[in-house]
Amino acid sequence: MYAKTYGETTLGIDGEEIIVEVDISSGLPGFEIVGLPDTSVRESKERVRAALKNSGYRFPTTRITVNLAPADFKKDGSGLDLAIAVGILCASGQLDAQTGSNKVFVGELALDGTIRNVSGILPMIIRARNEGREEIFIPSGNAGEGGLVEGVTVYAPDTFCRLASHLKGEARLEKLHKGNMSIGEENAYNVDFSDVQGQLVAKRALEIAAAGGHNVRMVGAPGAGKTMLARRLPTILPPMTEEEALEVTKIYSIAGLLNKNQGLIQERPFRSPHHTVSHNALIGGGSLPKPGEVTLSHNGVLFLDELPEFSRMALEVLRQPLEDGFVTISRVQATLSFPALFILISAENPCPCGFYGENDGVHVCGCRIGDIERYHKKISGPLLDRIDIQIHVPKLDYNDMNNTVPAECSSSIRKRVTAARSLQTERLKKSGLHCNAAMQHRAIKKICSLTPQAANLLEKAFKNLGLSARSYDRIIKVAQTIADLEGSSSIGTAHLGEAIELRMINKE
Repeated sequence: MYAKTYGETTLGIDGEEIIVEVDISSGLPGFEIVGLPDTSVRESKERVRAALKNSGYRFPTTRITVNLAPADFKKDGSGLDLAIAVGILCASGQLDAQTGSNKVFVGELALDGTIRNVSGILPMIIRARNEGREEIFIPSGNAGEGGLVEGVTVYAPDTFCRLASHLKGEARLEKLHKGNMSIGEENAYNVDFSDVQGQLVAKRALEIAAAGGHNVRMVGAPGAGKTMLARRLPTILPPMTEEEALEVTKIYSIAGLLNKNQGLIQERPFRSPHHTVSHNALIGGGSLPKPGEVTLSHNGVLFLDELPEFSRMALEVLRQPLEDGFVTISRVQATLSFPALFILISAENPCPCGFYGENDGVHVCGCRIGDIERYHKKISGPLLDRIDIQIHVPKLDYNDMNNTVPAECSSSIRKRVTAARSLQTERLKKSGLHCNAAMQHRAIKKICSLTPQAANLLEKAFKNLGLSARSYDRIIKVAQTIADLEGSSSIGTAHLGEAIELRMINKE
């Protein structure tokens, strides 16, 4: 007796359809799963056996062979339990043999027949729809994701008994209603730029970074407000488009970071890994690669506090995503690419004690020159060259802290940022880019227009400051963003001069 059903797993950030073939034949009792299953899939044998028995169905006492096709990549996760269980009932005659035709089943089975949540439901549903499947059955706890996809009928049973009753036509399940995919104009944040007193240069730098998608390095004494500033950057970023929000939700679904019944993610991600993070956790990895922090920051912000405290290997793996906007991970089982288009914000002290260069008469730096050099040596030149804006964040004085005049709020800054991004979107739409930071050299030559005076200034800066070719491009991109914030059609000397000044902390 033979039956075929369909399941889903994930590969990278996409769903992958699995054909579940079940054959029941005479012979000594046995239950084998083939097709490169990992440990969690192989263990489904015991979960399925107990779930069927405790749901009132007969588990065949003959030889059962389950094949997971295609067999050329390893299947992981427990989401294939449901498809295997339905396939066994179809092959044993307890359900009609055609029950699983053109239907997809995803979910982990508890021993009592309860259907438990699994990660990656959203990309699985999208893949099932693209494959032309008519119906997909998912756990009830994943219903929030199930309501995000049009063009496929989604059911969310909570137990195997409810699912089987629906398949037999005894008690129909209700279809999931499609959720609201529209993006709100503003998100509610618990922090705001109005909380930050002083630091006008740093606020200006972060506004430029938000407007153009540029990376920022902040150097300053402890308590100057670097972390406070970084955590408020998402509050001035423009709202995500529906496409961006769906992409972020897919990533978080695969990573298992969505709350129960959570729908579309509308706030831009903000990730702040501890400096003890490994390079695999930062970039992604595993025998079957999974997203790392750079991918979880996609379309948002990656904040690295105390940058020199990170391991040299962890910092060096950032080079590719900072340059290309994606990361490619190669393993024996698979070679996968993950999106990693984020704004990098880093913060660091000027020396190990943090008070080098401070002349407040109280704190005196006791670090030796060799200690300071070793402290900063972990950050390589090629990595620093990929950071567009590098600023010093000075210690606040008493007058700044005691100032009662309200600082500018995030919503007013966001309006300027959104207007600048709109200009960039219109200008770059033919190139398939979304912001100035994503422009490559060819696009810069074609799109960015410098006045003759600005071109002369850039030539002098290139010769006198020893800029690299990458620095040349990045200065122009920052200058273009400054021009966009002012609504200027060309890059003038003021725009270029500010862009050069915002990059020169590393030359001091």
